[in-house]
Amino acid sequence: MDSSMKYLLILLMLGITAACSAVDNKTGEADIRQKVAEAYGIQSFGQIEQMRYTFNVQAGDKYVSRSWVWQPKMDEVTFTAGSNAQPITYSRKKISTSAPDNLKKIDGWFINDNYWLLFPIHVAWDHQAKVDDLGRKNLPIGEGNSRCLVVSYPPEGGYTPGDVYELFLDDSFRITQWIYRKGGSTVPTNVATWDDYRQVGPLVLALNHQWANKNVRIWFSKVAVKTAGSASWINAD
Repeated sequence: MDSSMKYLLILLMLGITAACSAVDNKTGEADIRQKVAEAYGIQSFGQIEQMRYTFNVQAGDKYVSRSWVWQPKMDEVTFTAGSNAQPITYSRKKISTSAPDNLKKIDGWFINDNYWLLFPIHVAWDHQAKVDDLGRKNLPIGEGNSRCLVVSYPPEGGYTPGDVYELFLDDSFRITQWIYRKGGSTVPTNVATWDDYRQVGPLVLALNHQWANKNVRIWFSKVAVKTAGSASWINAD
């Protein structure tokens, strides 16, 4: 892998430190977490037996694609990269410091890609993260303003400690744009849209993210879920 692709993958690992300074919460922290997560279907997440999706990145002439099948209740993952690659299946419950380096790398990719797809639900799950409601702030892309939440992760632990995300919400508590600052950087690591919202079974997910500079795009394809009691995949519509 050349140095430019390594740099791209590092940039894509989730993280930021708030450019917005913390102020008094305007809505209770637990309440606002839940409102955001409910806008994406967290209340029905227990119905999900399996999820599949392909994470795609285009950065200039560089392209990365990774495909996943995740069984959230068992926390078992199947990973495939490339049309001729053999699938790799592993249990995330068994990932430890003694796991092989290649498996830890794959699990890091899984976390990155899964957070891009399900970040609003992770906000409700990640109780160690701090959430501040800053009220209305100017949008980072284009004109206008919207409600801004800042999600800050602890400075230690996880694959990318110290991450901070500035989430810009519409009136239905869905993210329209975000600013990401890896490890607390004062300079944004990326500024991207959250769009192309689709219904995927009981969930509503944003399947497209365009960088502000137009040079990078992340999108999801082949997104589907299996719900309890069903043997069929429900595709994004």
